[in-house]
Amino acid sequence: MRTTSLGLLGLTLALAPLAARGASEGPKFALPLACQIGRSCEVQHYVDRDPGPSALDYRCGHRTYQAHNGIDIRLLDMAAERAGVDVLAAAAGRVVRLRDGVQDISIRAPGAPSVAGQECGNGVVVDHGDGWETQYCHLARGSVRVKVGEEVKAGQPLAHVGLSGDTEFPHLHFTVRHAAQVVDPFAPDMSRPTVCRAQPNTLWTAAAQRQLTYKAGAVLNGGFASGPVTMAAVEEGGVGPPTATTPLIAYARLIGLETGDVIELVLTGPGGQVLLQNQLAPLTSDKDQYVAYAGKKPPAGGWPHGAYSAEVRVRRAGAVAITRRFTATI
Repeated sequence: MRTTSLGLLGLTLALAPLAARGASEGPKFALPLACQIGRSCEVQHYVDRDPGPSALDYRCGHRTYQAHNGIDIRLLDMAAERAGVDVLAAAAGRVVRLRDGVQDISIRAPGAPSVAGQECGNGVVVDHGDGWETQYCHLARGSVRVKVGEEVKAGQPLAHVGLSGDTEFPHLHFTVRHAAQVVDPFAPDMSRPTVCRAQPNTLWTAAAQRQLTYKAGAVLNGGFASGPVTMAAVEEGGVGPPTATTPLIAYARLIGLETGDVIELVLTGPGGQVLLQNQLAPLTSDKDQYVAYAGKKPPAGGWPHGAYSAEVRVRRAGAVAITRRFTATI
């Protein structure tokens, strides 16, 4: 999805140029979502820092896309979105623009309406003074709880994460601007935008920075199922668990995969015996998200009672770049 800035009366997305020197002297921003990175949410995309036709994040990785002007923090699935997750003011300020009333629907859904001119969906813009502002997009319809002109404190709920505007999964698109120019809060000095050097003066608070440690990719969801797993089922949070008499399928939805990555799935039984070790063919293209699964039919008499585990590994350039283990009891 692509987002732009909130217009004076509406919330359209006009991509501003990236800021240069001096932006690192701005306010400090807290995590703008009431979630825990790695447990209930993950960063999907970073700011595109490449001024040309390519796309590079602040670590010169590919976890962004052309002209992406913010940070996308996504929920794990639609079940989490329906439960309601607060979008939070990243710093104290005054609400200067907002929009509500845009439908919550994936742009991939059959019959989804056009979002032209409303790519941000439902959104809020907060002015922090001295030319600094933050923008919050894809909010849930009817959830905005602030008004234009209202003073807000850091951490104050603004709305819920939704699926409005130009998006196909529930997430917050968070943009920082200074003097109408986009600033990357991870690396605010844009004087040499494609140099992947550490920038100690980020715009995040220390607590937010600890959560937002850069990842080469991540496992968004994982576990066990009783049959083949689809992206739609994982997104809905509706994957059925296995039983003693059904197939035992280990699955993982991964994000931030790259061309050449090799995914491995290892399934282990209650006694520690390896039931299955499966290695997929190297990926032929980058993948924003990808579902991998593998499993076995039950033995005669069903699966023995006990704890089963699965481990997913992603090998990149010969080294393990992503790994996670899941357990379940049958």
